[in-house]
Amino acid sequence: MSTAAGIPFSVLDRSRTRQGQDGPTALRETVRFARRIEALGYHRFWVSEHHSVPGVAGSAPTVLAAAVAAATSSVRVGTGGVMLPNHQPLVVAEQFGVLESLFPGRIDMGLGRSVGFTDGIRAALGRDKRDAEDFPGQLAELLGYFTGTQTAHPQVHARPAEGLRVPAFVLATGKGARVAAGAGLPLVIAAVRGEDAMLRAIDEYRRDFRPSLWGERPYVVLSGTVAVAATTEEARRLLLPEAWSSVYSRTRGVFPPLVPVDTVLATAMTDRERTLFEDASRGQLHGTADEVAAGLEKLITRSAADEFLVTTSTYDTAALVDSYERLAALLGLGSTGT
Repeated sequence: MSTAAGIPFSVLDRSRTRQGQDGPTALRETVRFARRIEALGYHRFWVSEHHSVPGVAGSAPTVLAAAVAAATSSVRVGTGGVMLPNHQPLVVAEQFGVLESLFPGRIDMGLGRSVGFTDGIRAALGRDKRDAEDFPGQLAELLGYFTGTQTAHPQVHARPAEGLRVPAFVLATGKGARVAAGAGLPLVIAAVRGEDAMLRAIDEYRRDFRPSLWGERPYVVLSGTVAVAATTEEARRLLLPEAWSSVYSRTRGVFPPLVPVDTVLATAMTDRERTLFEDASRGQLHGTADEVAAGLEKLITRSAADEFLVTTSTYDTAALVDSYERLAALLGLGSTGT
């Protein structure tokens, strides 16, 4: 058995909107997609948090997670993640306490340290960039509501969270790996680019990890794009809509809905856009089943990762599902039936 086939594989879906599609449709597709991912045998299904983004419908991850958990029966359901600086820790603890109470043993609490990415969004959320600086304190308060040990507000108890254990994960952005190690929590870290930097961050996390009530040992989840198709070219095409969305956001300040591959290929790009587009397309695993299997084997062997979180998005939903089916087959996951 390969190294890749020996670890759990999970899925993060950002509820991406597509050209001509509204947000409610994208959210309903996320729920349908989760049922398919469960049938394929993936370990977790996570949803994300984005505010005022035309290309992403998922703005309330705990609400969406509840809908996903209600529509499935065995796959773990969680967030990748709730951006803790955007919220009061008490409210987050209450939300996950409710989720865990309704769906015991199936809920994950993935937490990020980003704050709303524009001045307008931060103002609407009642936050500013400085709120991200106290992520360790916010995290400690949040976890303390579950254990009944938080000291920020001694007379306050999070109901029904207190006494429950919802697995918590830290998304590694900036100092995230250091925070995860200090708190004794699993680390979720991107495997898209900068492999050497990623490996250094993982090494530092493992070195500095302090066992806690939430984790006895380091646990590393790699996250990244994986596209599998019948040919290398078909797999490459799957990546183009997301790459163009990234370019569009960096040059126009707005992250747009996904557009068809042919639209991307017909777009007359400036030199800067072309450079950004090529950069956005690098460092992602794509190809035939054999090519992807080899790439995963190398990456997981080098990092000694405990789990892989697949984050692939594309315009063609049928092609996207086909990619996840092919990946499940090469990994030897559960039934690929409907």
